[in-house]
Amino acid sequence: MTKKFNQYLGKAGHLSIMSEFLMLGWNVAIPEVDNGDDIFVVQDDNGILRRVQVKTSMSTGRRNSFSAQFYVSIQNLKNITNILVHYVFLVRHNNEWYKPIIIRQDYLLDHFEKNNFQSDTKDSLTLYFSYSENKVICSGFDFSKYVSDFSDFPKIEH
Repeated sequence: MTKKFNQYLGKAGHLSIMSEFLMLGWNVAIPEVDNGDDIFVVQDDNGILRRVQVKTSMSTGRRNSFSAQFYVSIQNLKNITNILVHYVFLVRHNNEWYKPIIIRQDYLLDHFEKNNFQSDTKDSLTLYFSYSENKVICSGFDFSKYVSDFSDFPKIEH
C-alpha cells in the first residue's frame, strides 16, 4: 500500500466511525490540530466529551480468518488525562468495514503493561489482531469483549 492510499484509508475509517457515533445521537468533531485525538464525540445536552483515536488497517486473509496490524504511539497511550481516549481499531475486510474494536485507553494500557505486549520500538506498539468467526485475538489475548463495544456511547434519543 502506498502512503497516499493509507491517508485515504485512514480518513475513510474516521468518517465511517464518525457516522456510527452520529447514528447513536452523539455529536462529532474533528480537531483542527491532531495531537493524538482524531475525533471529539460530544453528548450535546450535558457536555460529556469523549476523545477518540481511530486506527485503520486493511485485512490479510487467512484460511478461516483474517488478520490486521495497527500501530499505537506508546507516549500517547501512557498519557492518561482526566478525559480518557477511546481507541477504535477498524479493519477493512472484503471491501467492507468489519465491526470496530473499541477499547478505552486505560484498558489498553493495562493490557500493554501486564501482558507484556511487545513493541517494535520504544516509541510504537504494534498490535496484531486475528479475527475468526467468534473471536478477536490481539497479540495472544482475547479482545472479543471489545468488538463493537459502544457501552461508553449509549444511544441518545433526540
